[in-house]
Amino acid sequence: MEENLEFIQELVVLYGVKILMALVIFIIGKWIVKKISNGIEKLMQKNEVDPAIRNFSGSIIYYTLLVFVCIAALGQLGIQTASFVAIVGAAGLAVGLALQGSLSNFAAGVLLLIFRPFKVGDFVEIAGTSGVIQSIQIFTTELNTPDNKKVIVPNGGVISGNIVNYSANDTRRVDLVFGIGYSDDIDSAKKVIEGILKADKRVLEIPEATVAVVELADSSVNFVCRPWVKTADYWGVYFDLTEAVKKAFDSNGISIPFPQQDVHMHQVESATYA
Repeated sequence: MEENLEFIQELVVLYGVKILMALVIFIIGKWIVKKISNGIEKLMQKNEVDPAIRNFSGSIIYYTLLVFVCIAALGQLGIQTASFVAIVGAAGLAVGLALQGSLSNFAAGVLLLIFRPFKVGDFVEIAGTSGVIQSIQIFTTELNTPDNKKVIVPNGGVISGNIVNYSANDTRRVDLVFGIGYSDDIDSAKKVIEGILKADKRVLEIPEATVAVVELADSSVNFVCRPWVKTADYWGVYFDLTEAVKKAFDSNGISIPFPQQDVHMHQVESATYA
């Protein structure tokens, strides 16, 4: 009986010390990992790194280092960590194959957060959809269309296609085409368009606007009108110029022709045969 009690005491002492050391390793290791991840986040904040990247990077670093702490604690208990790591690796491979599409979206989200081709509030065209970016998540990107529809695009689709960011630059060029009749005076029409551009304070002086004949079409002589404006004024200038040119042409007797065709009819005398 005494021998059994001594044996039990030895086991308690032996494994109690191991369990205590494992707990100490885990607690201290977790504290150190938290300090490291917080330190990296503060360093990123000091360098004015985007909040989304800071939070994501901090989480990845924290959980990655925490895995090593857990392995060290398990090793202190006498568990064969090599086999444990192999099991975790095999499980990770199986999960990765099962979630291949999600992982590709995850990887694409990481690239979007690192390279930042657009930010929240930008008007963009991605994956065949145009709208204002509302949020950039790890797996998806959310945007609102001009008619206020919420669209959620997988990040894999964003990265795999062209990204058009209409808000990236401070200025944009407005491209308009106006047609006049062949009987109308080209110089007069050009002066009318140039006068409208000079009167609009939203039109930038530099770069200089282009007003020129671009095409001799079937029914009209077409002018190209290309003023430069601030990005925020694009649609306002686009709509206002279209209306102003129409009214100015009407006031100055300049016609805006519509497609038409001249049909010539010829009478053919029928031949009489005997």
